[in-house]
Amino acid sequence: MQETVLLVHSNSVIIIFVLLFCTEINSQTYPVERVDYLLRTGISCIVVQDYELAQSSFISLEKEFSELPLGKIYLAVNKIATAVDFAQDFDEDFIIKNLNEAKVQSEELIDSDEHNIWYHYFLALAEGYSAYYHALSESWFSAFSTGFSALSIFEHILNSNKNFYEAYIAIGTFEYWKSRKMEYMNWLPFNNDNKKNGMDLLIVAIDSSSYNTYLAINSLIWIYIDQQKYDAAIQLSEKALSDHPVSRIFKWGMARAYEEIDPTISIKLYLEILNSYPANLKENYINEISLKHKIAQQYAKIGDMKVAINYCDDILSIKNIPEKTKEKLVERMERIKLLKYELLKGN
Repeated sequence: MQETVLLVHSNSVIIIFVLLFCTEINSQTYPVERVDYLLRTGISCIVVQDYELAQSSFISLEKEFSELPLGKIYLAVNKIATAVDFAQDFDEDFIIKNLNEAKVQSEELIDSDEHNIWYHYFLALAEGYSAYYHALSESWFSAFSTGFSALSIFEHILNSNKNFYEAYIAIGTFEYWKSRKMEYMNWLPFNNDNKKNGMDLLIVAIDSSSYNTYLAINSLIWIYIDQQKYDAAIQLSEKALSDHPVSRIFKWGMARAYEEIDPTISIKLYLEILNSYPANLKENYINEISLKHKIAQQYAKIGDMKVAINYCDDILSIKNIPEKTKEKLVERMERIKLLKYELLKGN
């Protein structure tokens, strides 16, 4: 589950995921100190999974600066991040309401001053997160229509200021994954390979300080994995984890890369992720089963069939999984059963 939605991982959802918060155009900080503080605090809390403190920061942002749509946007973002991390259902009404209101507010600000680049950014941000949410919900038409709308606004912003590095993140990621996913259509005359250009834009964004540099890093980690540049993915993950050592976001990428380099380290990282979820989390079946499946696969890879089978048995013995969750796990459970069968057959 985590590898298909958090990307955060190596599928086309990432095209939209990085349409996230920008910095002040020149100084890389929002010009109002209190806004800057609340944003930095809230975003940093999301990175380390402290969603309650993040919510508190964004509530303060909305109350103190209600003339800006940022509070609404990031309250929705925090809800999305929490649901993705914990593999829970989305609070759809809350998310859609806040993002739609943020869009309306952004458009009104643009009408009041169309030359204010921040107002255009706010709209791109709201559109981008709407696209991300629709992608996670598998509403693909809405995801791509709002995603392209956000990208067009980012391109408009770049035409006004080439140092808007968050636009580099959005456009760079989009360029890479669009080219990657359309490789099988390379016979089309308009289908240019922009993967390298996309990566170059991300590298520039990483080297340029911003509120969400970590998102550019995460995007590039999964691109390196897609290109089978596992050492590069690990090095970039290590850099991110040196600043955010408890972040599951980066551990997922590092663990995936280590599957191809040293499965024993991958096992260690997947166990760290599994054990890092809060003890009071009511239901974490999807993450638990997904992680234990990955661990079983790595033990099989290093030849420890007994432990791999034990992990399969552990998963298959889990009781009282809600029906709705079972439906989401049908395909994975079949793969776990097949893995166990192949392991027993091999013995």
